[in-house]
Amino acid sequence: MTKVIAEMSMSLDGFIADEKDGIEELFGWYGNGDVPVPTAVEHMTFRVSPESAEHLRPAFAGAIGALICGRRVFDLTNGWAGTHPIGCPVFVVSHSVPDDQHGAAFFTDPLEALAEARTAAGDRDIAVATPSITQQFLNAGVLDTIVVSQIPVLLGHGIRFFDNLEMAPIRLSDPAVVQGRGVTHLTYDVRKS
Repeated sequence: MTKVIAEMSMSLDGFIADEKDGIEELFGWYGNGDVPVPTAVEHMTFRVSPESAEHLRPAFAGAIGALICGRRVFDLTNGWAGTHPIGCPVFVVSHSVPDDQHGAAFFTDPLEALAEARTAAGDRDIAVATPSITQQFLNAGVLDTIVVSQIPVLLGHGIRFFDNLEMAPIRLSDPAVVQGRGVTHLTYDVRKS
């Protein structure tokens, strides 16, 4: 069954980027090991620990059938130049559509984006790669899994992963834990009421 999965690298104090959208402190684990994990982008191969490679491989081997993000992430990445590293269709929630859509589909309603992503994904999972959409999906009760790649750093300020939760408390399962190098991957199922 298709799952809707939000996954982000996060500091110990709950930030997924610094105040200027910087991710340098949080993404170092993608290059701190010896095991290559190829992506759909020819020039981008991650080099991680064996444990992190096992965590990452399913996503880059076709387990993810669609990705949903917000306009801010889309703009910061320049639409991944038309190819997201996972190699799946991209659905963007935005109030406006840029001139260059890089092949992505744009929606103003996050639940409409999710419906289209479900169609595109088929029986594969849907990744959510933005904190605001994650929060909206938690509030709507449609998020199935949260994956936090916990980084041993305190940023102090920045963009939080879990602000604006209207339905709190949201209860989660005990985590599945994968200890990488410089990162701990924590996978939680969202308990539905």
